[in-house]
Amino acid sequence: MTEEVKASSRQQRRLEKVQEEVNKKETVDNTKPTKWVQIRMFPIWLRILIVIALFCISAIAGLMIGYGIIGDGEPKDALKWETYQHIIDIKDGK
Repeated sequence: MTEEVKASSRQQRRLEKVQEEVNKKETVDNTKPTKWVQIRMFPIWLRILIVIALFCISAIAGLMIGYGIIGDGEPKDALKWETYQHIIDIKDGK
């Protein structure tokens, strides 16, 4: 019976050592800073499309302001092809 008690106490000590090692590893793992994971609200392709759309809108607004308010024309005329055809004709000397 003493051998059984000795064997069981040895096994108990081994189990305690293994448990301590596991606890040490868990505490070491828990103290490591977590890596930052970025979740995008808008995918990159959507951001690119939004930037292109904003560029087009600002270009159209700039044309209308420049032609209609700064110049002496009607702002809607800045969007007509005839206006640019007239500018090309003047440039070519027609």
